[in-house]
Amino acid sequence: MITIKRALETDIPVLVSFQERMAFETEGISLDVSILTAGMRALFANPEKGCYFVAVNDAKVVASLLITYEWSDWRNRTIYWIQSVFVDPVHRRKGIYSQMYQYIQALVDKDDSIGGIRLYVDRTNINAQQTYAALGMNGEHYLVFEWMK
Repeated sequence: MITIKRALETDIPVLVSFQERMAFETEGISLDVSILTAGMRALFANPEKGCYFVAVNDAKVVASLLITYEWSDWRNRTIYWIQSVFVDPVHRRKGIYSQMYQYIQALVDKDDSIGGIRLYVDRTNINAQQTYAALGMNGEHYLVFEWMK
């Protein structure tokens, strides 16, 4: 049975491992573990930056996602951004991400200060796009442009 919960600081080692694996798997990038770990610690020390949620199966974390916040003046509400999604390969295609999304969606539904959920996905990640569409998300409205230092 899968349980979804807010991640704790004690989950940092598994979260770091997941993010290392995800970056390499999706973008061929090897992350600097010391920077990644410091970033995770900064998130837990400053909850206004966001929070991680994890999926737990038999006391083992098998998936995670990060929620960060965007202020929308158009809606006068906060928008949740889902980022850094990772499901351990052994547990993929079992509906775990869907359970996590539905958990987040229920949190949003209960809180009138939250206006919705957004995420971005690599254009080549067709499986993820199909999953998001099946959950009722619409990918037709915005393109994301970026400049990164």
